[in-house]
Amino acid sequence: MLRRFLAFAFLLLIVVLLFQCGRRGSLTGGPKDIDAPVLIKAEPENMTINFKANKIRLYFDEYVKLKDVQDQLIVSPPLKYTPEVTPQGGAQKYVEIKIKDTLKENTTYTLNFGRSIQDNNEGNPINFLTYVFSTGDYIDSLEISGVVKDAFNKKADAFISVMLYEIDSAYTDSTLYKTPPNYITNTLDSTVIFTLKNLKEGKYALFAMKDEAKNNIFDQNSDKIAFIKDTITIPTDSIYLLTLFKEIPDYSVTVPRFAAKNRILFGYYGDDEDIEINLLTVLPDTVQTKILKERKKDTLNFWFTPFEADSIVFTVTNEKLKVIDTFTVKSRKVGIDSLRLEPNQNGSLSFNEPFHIAVNTPIVKIDTVKMQLMNKDSTKVVFKVDFDVIANKVDFGFNIEPNENYRLSLLPDAITDFFDQTNDTINYNLSTQSFADYGNLRLRIAGDQVAYPLIVQLTDEQGETKIEIYATEPKVFEFNNIEPSKYMVRVIFDANENRKWDTGSFLKNIQPEKVSYYPELIEVRANWELEQTFTISN
Repeated sequence: MLRRFLAFAFLLLIVVLLFQCGRRGSLTGGPKDIDAPVLIKAEPENMTINFKANKIRLYFDEYVKLKDVQDQLIVSPPLKYTPEVTPQGGAQKYVEIKIKDTLKENTTYTLNFGRSIQDNNEGNPINFLTYVFSTGDYIDSLEISGVVKDAFNKKADAFISVMLYEIDSAYTDSTLYKTPPNYITNTLDSTVIFTLKNLKEGKYALFAMKDEAKNNIFDQNSDKIAFIKDTITIPTDSIYLLTLFKEIPDYSVTVPRFAAKNRILFGYYGDDEDIEINLLTVLPDTVQTKILKERKKDTLNFWFTPFEADSIVFTVTNEKLKVIDTFTVKSRKVGIDSLRLEPNQNGSLSFNEPFHIAVNTPIVKIDTVKMQLMNKDSTKVVFKVDFDVIANKVDFGFNIEPNENYRLSLLPDAITDFFDQTNDTINYNLSTQSFADYGNLRLRIAGDQVAYPLIVQLTDEQGETKIEIYATEPKVFEFNNIEPSKYMVRVIFDANENRKWDTGSFLKNIQPEKVSYYPELIEVRANWELEQTFTISN
């Protein structure tokens, strides 16, 4: 009887299991893993003194992988050769670091892995894991901390290097351009706060840098920089603010080249005010030349009427610096620049931005008789035309009315360029909306630290300026008839009164002009009157 019962029970169990296997369903896999890997052992041990190894292994409680380790790993003091870190492209329960340099004597080294070590399944990172060792008898334990901000933009860049140079007999202002720092850390991609740890007592120069080449050397042409004017004495309780800016590069000229058959392009770094371009090649008397700066680029365009030559020789002179460069520019097969008109607005016309037409080739003549502006009632609208020689554009001034349609007509030969090219018949159809489709913002600037003159700008969320007002004394800043949108408010303190923001210079010991942002986005809605006060405290 017992045997029959057991046999029946066993058979029943098999049936149940088969039934369960045949049911449709989904595997949940259990709770999601949200825990970061745990370091369980290091060889040699973390905080080792009299370190002599050339290989380090870090062991974890689960399989790990590396992500962006070349960007995330910061070794302080920097090594000449980047350590080899494995595994790359796979997973192990350890991370191995091979040191390729000869380490300095009596020096404390810190390896900060940022967020590069992650678990293999969910990618949970260990935050800012550090491994410290000393080639001497003790571990340096001093530290300094601070914050990095951008001089002009509201948000600082990610991966900012913060660097300490020991001020000794070898240190000069040029050290930053030639030698890696004594200590370095990185803000990585998640914070603007920095801490430099395991420092030794002494006097230092403190910098921050957006190191585009990742070589721990300052390159003025590509890197942003921040510096503290005063010497840093460690130990210290001070918290430091580093303001990052892009310098105007030192003057230099790039090798010129033919950009078109009738145009040679001269690129340069620095200021163009003192640059002179002169021909050494004798040109035919019939050839005319003209030089214009290219819009929004550090480039001068040398225009000339057509002639045949294998090469042209130029001198480029900076009178202020007494620098003369000589270039031979060889001709090559390139196209010809054709006349092209580029209006700054199409369709909808802004109440706050004057209408203009920019031209890609040098303008030599405009004929207002061949220009006509009509409204929707086919009534002629009185307008004024100004030829901006520097910007190579034609400005149109007229009273812009709401709920209106305009038709600007350019008849043939209204605009003539340097090569006697003229426009065909062109019509620009422009329209305005009702005032009710826009919003108005009244802004007051307050605070004990406010100094005039200043520039108040409304920008989009990316920081592009949409409208600005300049003021030499306190006033209410009225931004009327502006597009409904979310705006940032940027205030520039124009200390040198040149009506623009000026950057700084490390070698001249000049900090950039101060910029303050309203802490929140301001939403301007259609048919709204908005009043806001911006109190600037520092």
